[in-house]
Amino acid sequence: MPALLLLTFKTFAQEKNIYHKGWIDFNKNGKMDVFEDPSQTVDKRVADLLSQMTVEEKTCQLATLYGYKRVLKEEMPAESWKNEVWKDGIANIDEELNNLTSHTDAAPTQYSYPYSKHADAINTIQKWFVEQTRMGIPVDFTNEGIHGLNHDRATSLPAPIGIGSTWDKNLVRLAGQVVGREGKALGYTNIYTPILDVSRDQRWGRVVETYGEDPFLIAELGKQMVLGVQEEGVASTLKHFAVYSVPKGGRDGAARTDPHVAPREMYQLYLYPFRRVIQEAHAMGVMSSYNDWNGEPITGSYYFLTELLRQKFGFNGYVVSDSEAVEYLYSKHHVAGSIKEAVRQAFEAGLNVRTNFSMPQTYIMPLRELYSEGKISMKTLDSRVGDVLKVKFRLGLFDNPYVADPKAADKLVHNAEATAMGLKMNRESMVLLKNEKNLLPLNKSAIKNILVTGPLAAETNYQISRYGPSHNPVISVLDGIKNYVGNTATVNYAKGCNIIDATWPESEIIETPLTPQERASIDSAVTAAKQADVVIAVVGEDVDRVGESMSRTGLNLPGRQLKLIQALQATGKPVVMVMINGQPLTINWENKYVPAILEAWFPGPEGGRVVAETLFGDNNPGGKLSITFPKTLGQLEYNFPFKPSSQAGQGGANSWGKTSVNGSLYPFGYGLSYTAFTYSNMKVSPEKEHQQGDITVTVDVTNTGQRKGDDVVQLYLKQELSSVTVYEYDLRGFERVPLEPGEKKTVQFTLHPDDLAILDKNMNWTVEPGKFMVMIGSSSEDIKLKQEFEVVE
Repeated sequence: MPALLLLTFKTFAQEKNIYHKGWIDFNKNGKMDVFEDPSQTVDKRVADLLSQMTVEEKTCQLATLYGYKRVLKEEMPAESWKNEVWKDGIANIDEELNNLTSHTDAAPTQYSYPYSKHADAINTIQKWFVEQTRMGIPVDFTNEGIHGLNHDRATSLPAPIGIGSTWDKNLVRLAGQVVGREGKALGYTNIYTPILDVSRDQRWGRVVETYGEDPFLIAELGKQMVLGVQEEGVASTLKHFAVYSVPKGGRDGAARTDPHVAPREMYQLYLYPFRRVIQEAHAMGVMSSYNDWNGEPITGSYYFLTELLRQKFGFNGYVVSDSEAVEYLYSKHHVAGSIKEAVRQAFEAGLNVRTNFSMPQTYIMPLRELYSEGKISMKTLDSRVGDVLKVKFRLGLFDNPYVADPKAADKLVHNAEATAMGLKMNRESMVLLKNEKNLLPLNKSAIKNILVTGPLAAETNYQISRYGPSHNPVISVLDGIKNYVGNTATVNYAKGCNIIDATWPESEIIETPLTPQERASIDSAVTAAKQADVVIAVVGEDVDRVGESMSRTGLNLPGRQLKLIQALQATGKPVVMVMINGQPLTINWENKYVPAILEAWFPGPEGGRVVAETLFGDNNPGGKLSITFPKTLGQLEYNFPFKPSSQAGQGGANSWGKTSVNGSLYPFGYGLSYTAFTYSNMKVSPEKEHQQGDITVTVDVTNTGQRKGDDVVQLYLKQELSSVTVYEYDLRGFERVPLEPGEKKTVQFTLHPDDLAILDKNMNWTVEPGKFMVMIGSSSEDIKLKQEFEVVE
């Protein structure tokens, strides 16, 4: 702690030393209480601590204090803190001194870097709470981390939609370990990751922040992220519980409500990842969402926050509200007549910690009033506070509340090992959508003149987006290509057009003629293209086009980008289209006429380098789509999985209409490679099994091409007869397999009863006797092998 603070504060700790060998005298009473004794059980320690706390201290453990510049006004503890509500403690401090970069609430600070300086600063703040408050309860320092820790120059990952496209469970586990390790080294004890929302509406702005549309894929990757984070001694908090990701019409922003989801669908699609990750990875945190379901706001729902989450799923951590979720009970959902009543409803429902961009007393004071009026009980208060304290004990905050070695942060955060992991994830997230006549990979030695064009070619803002690291040096696609080819070729650049035109998004529904400036810009790119051996057009979306509060009306390339592509294609030169985007786009003309298309999503800071490596073949793209690309918005909803015939065309025995465009542009699980793979020797064992038994499936995969590459072997399961209508078939296994040319590997899957279970007529999870079809494929539509087995009673 800085000398100035030691002089400023006359603390309990100054009167007597509270730090003893093996324990800390948090309440400064000169003896080791049960809650201070590391040898006692967590439950005993919590009970003892609760018995010593006042109502003021308890209510302070139920609110978040947003960090410096968000709500907190001082970077370091100040004398004024003795007059603030947190003089009695606080549950958590969120995004403290992380040097957030954001359009809406940037929070620059001198304490974020070097990393050791931040660890020291967090220790200083933690010491204030341990030494200056009566009970000395440590703070849980929370932070976002959905694509790398949300901290100045931490290790960055691709956007979650890119992480989902890797289909690489082992790599996601490593990524979780990096996020957890860096968080712990910097002083954070709880990371808000992963997002387990299932993206079923491609218009929704936050598709970019999810792993995709399939609940099994999301559950498998989410589980690995949680395990990785928590293996490092840091809590993982899941977002956003529940049914958050399908607001009506995909609308975001002020909407964020009214999902039209049937009960069975809610359990099978939207709750499935939360149930699996809570039960199998034991996440210590859950964030409650601010939407309703079936007229019941989640954050005020006892059914969701207690019956489902705790009693059915077995969650034993603490629930934090998404920002303003409590207030929305009053201001948006109108189920509470006052903020105070909204506080009561959320508290009774099972919310532990209120988070909002306002001072914590706006929740704490109403809670105290409610208690004094007899409207909430001490029993419930102790239960809510107890959940928070349990997590703090499980995290070791009452045994080691400080970063033990702040200087180590400089070696642990964004080191060479972590950078290599992030680079690998960037490479694995690349998805090859089209490659006519094997235009890709480009032959570096044969190409002498390259045109790099498009509004995203020199742009970099998508590489440092919200909820992840900031201030890392970034490489644009243009610079990545220049660096890659060096002096072997001439690289020219022409922007071609802006990301959007002057009237966008209205131009998506009312087209306007090109302005003279726009025409000149496209003409400039065309002139340069005529001199080039190959044209690399980098198009798509940036951070102002997709993300939170940015759902879209259309999903075509924004602005004049298609006009640019069409003009470039008309030159007769080979055109490679690189897509930088956060959601599926309806690139129908482009898919029909452009010979090669690479989906790069929102890559991390090394994105430009990785795109160049991929275009020239050093990185063989092995990513697969984790979300369906529709041909048009008129098809929505259009997803995998789907109910029988729900996405069929209008042909068939009793159909005659030819009025719609049918089928996906690119299906779930799709992705090409620079090599080829074959599947053989599929075995299912046993072919007959009882309801609680496991089924083993093996298949050989062989690289029959000339290049090393990764294949994602996908297992789908079809129940042939059931008591209720189930999905046509479900993803129930996948493995990303690296293979050298000519190499063969055997991939093994195990189907557990949970993989076969459906919600029966009584809404009970049941494995019904009958026949099942196992299907092995390279996408949800490209099934290579099938074999049947039977479940018997």
